[in-house]
Amino acid sequence: MAEEKKGFFKRLVSGLTKTRDNIVAGFDSIFSGFSSIDEDFYEELEEILIMGDIGINATTSIIENLKKEVSERHIKEPMECKQLLINEIKDQMRVDSTEYEFENRKSVVLVIGVNGVGKTTSVGKLAGKLKDQGKKVILAAADTFRAAAGEQLTEWANRAGVEIIGGQAGADPASVIYDAVAAAKARNADVLLCDTAGRLHNKKNLMEELRKIYRILEREYPDAYLETLVVLDGTTGQNALAQAGIQLFGGISGPADAAVADYLAGKLRFDPNAHCAHHDHGEGHHCGEHHCGGHSCGQ
Repeated sequence: MAEEKKGFFKRLVSGLTKTRDNIVAGFDSIFSGFSSIDEDFYEELEEILIMGDIGINATTSIIENLKKEVSERHIKEPMECKQLLINEIKDQMRVDSTEYEFENRKSVVLVIGVNGVGKTTSVGKLAGKLKDQGKKVILAAADTFRAAAGEQLTEWANRAGVEIIGGQAGADPASVIYDAVAAAKARNADVLLCDTAGRLHNKKNLMEELRKIYRILEREYPDAYLETLVVLDGTTGQNALAQAGIQLFGGISGPADAAVADYLAGKLRFDPNAHCAHHDHGEGHHCGEHHCGGHSCGQ
């Protein structure tokens, strides 16, 4: 009888369990097999961490910090530093803060990306989020190339209740940024969000235009923190998942852990036809606002 083919989550759980067991077994072998802490001891630890997919940079940091702790505490026995190693691994995994830097200080956020990935929509939604947090936000409509880009961003500005600085169609985007910076400083804005035209990295004139924008921001607003956000097409990730043979489950809401548990128990309910046709509507599509007839975004 052929072995039943495992689904993605079962393969994921199986793989992570195997990795965990290998790391634990390796640690037990080292701490019980070495009688002293020397370079061979650290090399063995390093090999196990790397084989356990910890990563080169993280492994190097863990080993260096462990050596420092062992030296400072004058530890001689391998078993005495086992908890130190566990603590170092935990420190590498800790995420102390999830907010962006521009949420905490006076900032300029430049939103870039290729054509049609949703830059303007992202700027509009980000403006609404920051406004809800009590921030004073100004939008810069620096996409003076795409037809109706300024009008679209103006609609988002009206929805969010924030000010927008724009220019005429075909105007120099850098001049729009210059005016927006002046407005941001005059009005003491917390965040200046800059929408830009879509551009490919191999378009020399468009990349030079972007460099000009950066020069103006650095010269005219040196006190502001400069953040660059790159907006990517969601289908890039979907194509990668398809090539890797990873299955997607649509129409699911609620905690991810509960969904995984339901899947493993064979009780997961999902809608195989659920999708977001965001990019069928172009960059002007308002995902999440359901202005597309029967379209069901986010399901």
